[in-house]
Amino acid sequence: MVGGIELSWSAKQYVAFEDERTRPVRDLLAALPKIPARSVIDLGCGPGNSTEMLAAHFPDAEVSGIDSSADMIEAARRRLPRVSFAVQDIVDWCSDARRSDARRDSGPCGVILANAVLQWLPDHASLLPALIGKLTSGGALAVQMPDNLDEPAHRLMREVAAAGPWAAKLAAAAAARPPLAGADWYHDLLRPLCATVDLWRTTYYHALAGAGAIVEWFKGSGLRPFLDPLDAAERAAYLAAYTTAISRAYPAAADGGVLLPFPRLFMVAIRAQQPDSLS
Repeated sequence: MVGGIELSWSAKQYVAFEDERTRPVRDLLAALPKIPARSVIDLGCGPGNSTEMLAAHFPDAEVSGIDSSADMIEAARRRLPRVSFAVQDIVDWCSDARRSDARRDSGPCGVILANAVLQWLPDHASLLPALIGKLTSGGALAVQMPDNLDEPAHRLMREVAAAGPWAAKLAAAAAARPPLAGADWYHDLLRPLCATVDLWRTTYYHALAGAGAIVEWFKGSGLRPFLDPLDAAERAAYLAAYTTAISRAYPAAADGGVLLPFPRLFMVAIRAQQPDSLS
């Protein structure tokens, strides 16, 4: 459930662009300092591509992952059968409202990875400090969030939603993903709790096969709140209108391909040393 909309996530659709989607998590993990982590977890692990990177980065740690999508978790288990995965909501995990069958230990984590997931969750003012509280002393919270709501691809989702016969059904879709705060806001939020807070913003330029490929990309992510409330006929009509608009906004190059600019916000927050915490 995101923004009051029940979303259906497809692992097959998501991994159609696996190389492009995995590059940011590789860059994020490369920015981590050396941490002797005993336990690491991938929040919103999806089909396990980010978990695979996390496990390779911390080969001696106990690795686990959670995701709210059963389809994603099934794909992750097939990919990494030795890793502990569970269907679970991040807010529930963070608050310990319920424990997963796959992860019952109550100890803190050396590293919490949240790759391209926290942008879907509200109330970062409470959520991120709570995540810091789940870390060991000196542990790291590593976050990457798409910061692209102002890009044409997302703006056109909202415009097509508002202009069509489906406008009433999609009235809540634009609010499913709230805009991110600025880097200075996140720094001010986390710095009192952390020894260091490192933030940066990177724009990737993904070379895709054409406008249709852009639509396929977002069918696995940003388009879900706009597609899931519609019936099959409405969904097809919405996608046709959206594809036409995308073709105008992202004209093809001489080779027929297009560049998709994709800005992302990164942060690595190291929890301050706690006198009585485990290291």
